[in-house]
Amino acid sequence: MWATLVSKQSWWHGITRYQWLVLFIAWLGWVFDAMDATIYAIVLHPALHDLLQSPGGTVSSEQIGWYGGIIFSIFLIGWAIGGIFFGVVADHLGRTKTLIITILIYAIFTGLAALSQDWWHLAIYRFLTALGIGGEWAAGAALVAETWPEEKRAKAAGILQSAWAIGFFLAASFNLLLAGYGWRVMFVIGVLPAFVSLLVRWHVKEPDRWAKVHDRDTAIGSTHITDIFHPPLRRSTIVGSALAFVAVFGLWGSTNWAPTLIRELPDLKGSDAATLSASVSYAIMALNGGALFGYLGFGSLADRFGRRAVFAFMCLGSFVMLPITYLLPTTYAGVLMLLPLLGFFNNGIFSGFPIYLPELYPTRLRATGAGFCFNAGRVLASASPFLTGWLVTELGSFGRAASTVALIYLVGLVVLIFAPETRGKPLPE
Repeated sequence: MWATLVSKQSWWHGITRYQWLVLFIAWLGWVFDAMDATIYAIVLHPALHDLLQSPGGTVSSEQIGWYGGIIFSIFLIGWAIGGIFFGVVADHLGRTKTLIITILIYAIFTGLAALSQDWWHLAIYRFLTALGIGGEWAAGAALVAETWPEEKRAKAAGILQSAWAIGFFLAASFNLLLAGYGWRVMFVIGVLPAFVSLLVRWHVKEPDRWAKVHDRDTAIGSTHITDIFHPPLRRSTIVGSALAFVAVFGLWGSTNWAPTLIRELPDLKGSDAATLSASVSYAIMALNGGALFGYLGFGSLADRFGRRAVFAFMCLGSFVMLPITYLLPTTYAGVLMLLPLLGFFNNGIFSGFPIYLPELYPTRLRATGAGFCFNAGRVLASASPFLTGWLVTELGSFGRAASTVALIYLVGLVVLIFAPETRGKPLPE
């Protein structure tokens, strides 16, 4: 009787220990993935202030906005290239092997960024770091989707995406703990994910779905990325790429500038470095507190209302909350109150991609298709930080610039008109 009651009340009933283990290890990899991606946003201001400093000169906000935007853009291009390339590798070589390779790449080059002596050194290291971060997304999303039961896949993907909120919290926490040690030590901390690769190596095997297709169909060795542009997959590829473009453009063109926005608030100007560092950390925690609810809630909402409806809800919420958060409050306390709502929508939308994109492609093309869609748009979206940096010089503030970028979410609402609905359908074989 108790077992029957639990089965009716608990969605996780029946999940095996191994399936939980796979989810946890992939989740842990994404935690450090997010931490390494966030470190740059946190240390952007002090790092560029040091790297651009000339004897007897000063570094302006416009300079930091300009060079910071360039490095952000280079990072996104690397993320796109890594995501697409390693997505193909994951379909050929396997999900777990690709996971190990990509984790090592982003861990090592995040650590090496501490050695930067000029802004372009940092740009190169961030590009190489991004190759691994982008590649790990495709391998991890496919691994979890193919290991978990069909009817519980969306919730597992939501838990997986929640790793990003934890990663942001971790980066902010390290920033608080290591305040006063300088920005370079933050990059050294980024070497920690290398240890996750050992867990993958020891405990995770290739999914049965992938192994069966790989053994049965020798044609998988000749699979080309162009296959995802052939009917009937062409529509899914275009829609998936466009949705990811909208989400990435909005995130990197606006929300990821929040640390710099905080430093520019009138009531924080003139504060000492330690106060500014702590204020930025608490702001990131507030943003990602809301994001965590968005990540975890997307799966349940998508199972109830459908994938398209929840994507639309997140786009609309982001469109409204960005200008409200960046333009209305003039104090740190005001921004801190609104950041959780912004995070729920602006970051929460990303939980839809590990749910939705693997559902669009058959096993032999799953990592290739999901990796391409999630990352191809980054090539175009890589212009968003650069655009924001330019808008700062034109509009005079980070708040006005980031709020202008919010218009991209209207494009997302249009794209969703053409998106196929996958709720209740099994993964294509």
